[in-house]
Amino acid sequence: MDVFDGLPDPIIVDILNKVGDVRTILRCSSLSKRFNSLVPQSDSLILRLDHSDPDSPVTTIFQSLFNSFHGLISLFSKPAKPIPTTALSPSLPFKILSRFDKIRSLDVELPGGDVNLEKGAAVKWKAEFGKTLESCVVVAFRSAGTVSPPVAVNGESDAEFVTGLKTRVVWTINALMAASTRHYLMSEVVKEHEEMESLVIRDVEGEGTVVMDAEGLREFRKTEAARGEEDEERVVKNRRSVVPSVRMSMRHAPSLKLKSGVCLESATLVIVRPSGVDYDVGDDAELATEAFAGNCMYGEAVAALLKCKKSALEMNSF
Repeated sequence: MDVFDGLPDPIIVDILNKVGDVRTILRCSSLSKRFNSLVPQSDSLILRLDHSDPDSPVTTIFQSLFNSFHGLISLFSKPAKPIPTTALSPSLPFKILSRFDKIRSLDVELPGGDVNLEKGAAVKWKAEFGKTLESCVVVAFRSAGTVSPPVAVNGESDAEFVTGLKTRVVWTINALMAASTRHYLMSEVVKEHEEMESLVIRDVEGEGTVVMDAEGLREFRKTEAARGEEDEERVVKNRRSVVPSVRMSMRHAPSLKLKSGVCLESATLVIVRPSGVDYDVGDDAELATEAFAGNCMYGEAVAALLKCKKSALEMNSF
């Protein structure tokens, strides 16, 4: 007798949840009729979207799943070259996850980041969503090293400040567009799996993260059900969710030396919130600190930048 034959169904489902990886779990459904019936009960999953569009001639995970014979799944084809997140359709994760009955926790890993940066620059961001953007924290810098770049006695000149401001705004807009694209990508999954309580979407490079908690997921489903055709066409056309009018709290340091000895050039912290939403000024520090807790260098940068002078900007919906 197989060892698993002696285990109760709930224990096997719990083991599958500990495995998490969708492709690995779906392979298990080909082991036996029992596993085939238990796999859909997995509710804590990790979905890695590293394959191309399902309509391409290259065999993908989705084609492997749905072209299988008598439910047998073959996922051993050569992986296709990853494509940008903006080219992925919401139907892809929706179809891959269609075999699962009650997803409660879902982590999605995308092939790579979406923000276009100059060589040496880096950006990290974390966005929280409900029916729309609730907040976004962006930390970026032009370069990092062990030697602090020279800074003028009086700081940046007016021309340098204007040029730097333009770059910081572009970084922020790109991060917001990347976040809204990821939010849109998972829209079909969120609407279908009403039991879902946690959704995290990140890229393999660790550039950005989108988070939706139980309240945000419920809010999104309720809003989607009432959305008009005109709004729907706008979202589908842009292949991303609409970013509302926002207020940006921006802090900047031409040169920032961290306690670790790392020197950041043109370090920037931007905290974005929807316009018209009241909140305490002190919440900015808490939100930014929590967003990068556990990330040593970026956490240090946030703590240092929160001490810098704040500039306020507003941006219309796009």
